[in-house]
Formats: sequence, structure tokens, C-alpha cells
Amino acid sequence: MRPPTLVTTAAAVAATAAVGAAATDASSRWYRRLRKPRWQPPPAAFPLVWTPLYALIAMAGARTLDASGRAERAPFARAYALNLALNAGWTALFFRARRPAAALADIAVLNASNLALLRRAGRADRLAGVALAPYVAWTLFATALNATIVRLNSGR
Repeated sequence: MRPPTLVTTAAAVAATAAVGAAATDASSRWYRRLRKPRWQPPPAAFPLVWTPLYALIAMAGARTLDASGRAERAPFARAYALNLALNAGWTALFFRARRPAAALADIAVLNASNLALLRRAGRADRLAGVALAPYVAWTLFATALNATIVRLNSGR
């Protein structure tokens, strides 16, 4: 993994994290009033989970880009950028727009994007694929949480 590539992927991931952090307001009256499942982690858990996940996403992106041939590099870079946009978009839809159902649609597409990235990364660099696995798992958990929130609050 070359340092310039890691700097680029780290900057892209940091921008995604910054957009997500700016859009998140777990203390808003709207969010506090939503019905949530008992198994939802406390708000303090989310930054503790996302910080290492974002580091892994940056590292996996850099390793994949550096290990990819010319024909695979640009398509992976586009898929990676789309994935980060979907990631940031979920937060904006859920917290800023206050549209959990729209956020659920976004995260469904994000899951498909995650699986495609995992497949591409794993083909280019085994360690990059392994590094993306926790992100895929966490996003699937987040999908279940989002879907449950939508179900618990439908008709409100």
C-alpha cells in the first residue's frame, strides 16, 4: 500500500465521516421520540464502532487500488466513491431529512454496494477484502435497526 493512495482514501473517508457527524443529532427531540428497539446500542457506541470501521475502509480502499490492474482501478475508484456517498447519504436522510423509510432504501443500496466492494477488494487483495468484512456486517446490523425503527414508527 503506497502512502499517497492511503492519504487519498483516508481523506475521502474522513470527509464521509465528517458529513455523517455533522448530520447526526441523536439528541434531537425528533430522534428521542422515535420508538426504538431495546437492542439498539446507546448513542455513545456509534462513534466507537465507526472510527475503526472508517480506518478499515480507508486501508482496504488503498490496498485495493494499489493492487488493482489498470482496467480494474478506475471502476473500483468509482464504486468506492459511490459507496462513500451512500454512506453519508444515509445519515442525511435519517437524521437531517427525518426520513427513516428513505434512509432504509439508501442503506439497502449501500448493502449491495458493500458486497460489490468486498468482492472486488477480495479479488485484488485478500487482506483488503477481510478489512471490509466488519463494515459489511455492521451495515447489515444497521439495516435491521433502521427497518425496525421504520416498523415501530409507521403510522405515527
